Amino acid sequence: MKMKFVYISLLAFSMGAVSCRKYVEVEQPNQRQFKYTADFEKLLNNVDVMERSASMPILSSDDINLESNTSMQNLLTNELGNMYTWADTYYTSDQSDAGWDALYNLVYVCNQVTSFVMESENGTTLQKQRIYAEAQVQRATTYLTLVNIYSRVYNSSSAASDMGVPLLLSPDLFVSLQRPSVQAVYDQIIKDLTAAIPVLPDVTANNLHPNKAAGYAVLARTYLYMQRYPEAAENAAKSLSYQSTLLNLGDYADGAKAYPRRLENPEVLMSKEATRPGYLNLPLSSKLVNLFDTRDVRYSLFTRNGSTFQPAFTGRGSYRDMVFQYDNIAVGVSVPEMMLTQAEGLARAGNTNDAMTLVNSLRQHRFKAADYTALTAADAPAALRIVLDERRRELFGTGLRWFDQRRLSREPALAETVTRDFKGTTYTLTAGDRYVYPIPPKNIELNPELLQNPR
Repeated sequence: MKMKFVYISLLAFSMGAVSCRKYVEVEQPNQRQFKYTADFEKLLNNVDVMERSASMPILSSDDINLESNTSMQNLLTNELGNMYTWADTYYTSDQSDAGWDALYNLVYVCNQVTSFVMESENGTTLQKQRIYAEAQVQRATTYLTLVNIYSRVYNSSSAASDMGVPLLLSPDLFVSLQRPSVQAVYDQIIKDLTAAIPVLPDVTANNLHPNKAAGYAVLARTYLYMQRYPEAAENAAKSLSYQSTLLNLGDYADGAKAYPRRLENPEVLMSKEATRPGYLNLPLSSKLVNLFDTRDVRYSLFTRNGSTFQPAFTGRGSYRDMVFQYDNIAVGVSVPEMMLTQAEGLARAGNTNDAMTLVNSLRQHRFKAADYTALTAADAPAALRIVLDERRRELFGTGLRWFDQRRLSREPALAETVTRDFKGTTYTLTAGDRYVYPIPPKNIELNPELLQNPR
């Protein structure tokens, strides 16, 4: 099986990950199974595995538009072009889906921890419980990403019958890869998070490791994608009660002060990263760019004129990973995301004033003081529109817009039709199965029990 091959490869990698253990015993780590509590903690310290998330939605989302740049269109490989146009299939039968593989590798590591850490040696019960809880949060976060890429948008009336993603909860290499329901995947995500949060510490050494703020934040994102907005807002507020620090972007506008790297950024609640698809600098859509006041520091700090990129293109492009000193793109849960998630729940509940207070509290940190003007909303629907526009400005270029497009596609008043001209052909994205990535054909050929998504 493809997934089994991935797991076997990861096991070899994981065993090597603890090889830095000091030579204090006769047995060597690469010659034995994990048995010490510290071994499992080191697995969760591995940034190359634990920070993995998905890059592909950046290209599929309406943040990106290549229509004015035929030269940039020609730089997209076949699979990237397929993602950009929401094609029937993305990969050929001899290609692997790096996103699928990396995410299931992460699941495997978490399953190693949850299966064996409580019986490990040389650790206290509290240490083991904390490590177990951390693995639960990491696994839940990964499944939330997987189910929102490879399964239909959550719909309470059909989630029990819609196909989810393979739900693996142990490191067994020979389990069925049949797809449970979308509802079953979400139920497991919520189960993991609600069990883990009480055990998580209030503060961790860095944001690679989830604390209570991160746990509540992932739960808030989960309910948001389920369109259970009151619960999303409630958990976002709980997250903010533990961590609510915002950076004043005006302090970084002139370049005299270095923008913090992902693992040290106080706005990042749990660090996850994505790379630019194909490592290409891609033009932002004019609709997104036009949402910005040019005095907004996010505009000047996180975007650049296309002429400054190599190769050059027309329009503006995302500069996020450049500002992060080539630190890749932060896509994990964050303080700004939680403020906007809470604000959206408040606006949908008719609480216009409190929703706008949160939006303006965020925006005050996104302008120089002399340039800031508070936004106002006449009513709750207007406040909701402002919140959604602010999500686009705050989270652009991360791929999180794709997940917002998915959930909003179920609301006729908020759904947006996206049209793209690509190499002489017009493509249109409307509500439906094109919001679901196809399962890679190679995975299905090697695992016949995997069923393909309808296209």
